[in-house]
Amino acid sequence: MINIMNAAITLRKLIREKRRNLPIAERQLAEQTIYHSIKNHSAVRAAKNIAIFLSIDGELNTQPIIDDLWQQNKRVYLPVIHPFVPYSLLFLEYTSTTLLTKNSMGILQPPLNVNHVIPYQQLDIIFTPLVAFDERGYRLGMGGGYYDRLLANYQNHAILPIGLAFACQKVTHLANQPWDIKLPEIIYA
Repeated sequence: MINIMNAAITLRKLIREKRRNLPIAERQLAEQTIYHSIKNHSAVRAAKNIAIFLSIDGELNTQPIIDDLWQQNKRVYLPVIHPFVPYSLLFLEYTSTTLLTKNSMGILQPPLNVNHVIPYQQLDIIFTPLVAFDERGYRLGMGGGYYDRLLANYQNHAILPIGLAFACQKVTHLANQPWDIKLPEIIYA
C-alpha cells in the first residue's frame, strides 16, 4: 500500500509539472478543442445545473466554459469544502457577481450560504478536475478523495461526471483502489 501511495505522489508531481509546462500554443489549441467539444456536447446542451471547478496549477482554463454556460442560461455551481463533514464537498451557485474567497487549500470558492447550495443529486453534469487519467476512465486527483466520495453513487442519480484534462495528463494505467471512481467520460486534447 505504501508503494502505491508513493507512486501516486510521484506521478502527481510529474504530471502537474508537465501540465504547468505545456507550451502556450499547444495549451491554447487544446483548450479551443476542448471548449468546442463541450459546446457541442448533447448532455451539456440538455443540462440545466452544471458543476465545474475554477482552474489552478496549470489546469485547463475553465472560465471560458463558465462564461459560455452563463450565456446559455445554465446554472453554474462551484465546489466548496464542507465546513462540518471532512473531505466532503458542497456545490454553491456561481454567478458573474459572486464574490469569491480562498479556502484552506488556497482555492477560490463562493462564500458559504445555505440559500445557494444545491443538493449534488440535482446536478446534471459535474465537470471533474484531475491530475492524471487512464484509458479506462480512472482518474488521479490531488489526493484528498473529495470527488471519489462525492461520486461514489452517481449512477443512482441522473448525474454525468465528465473529467477535463490535457492529453499530457493521460497515462497508460493507474493503479486504482477499490474506492476510486471511474469516470464515464473524459474530454481532453
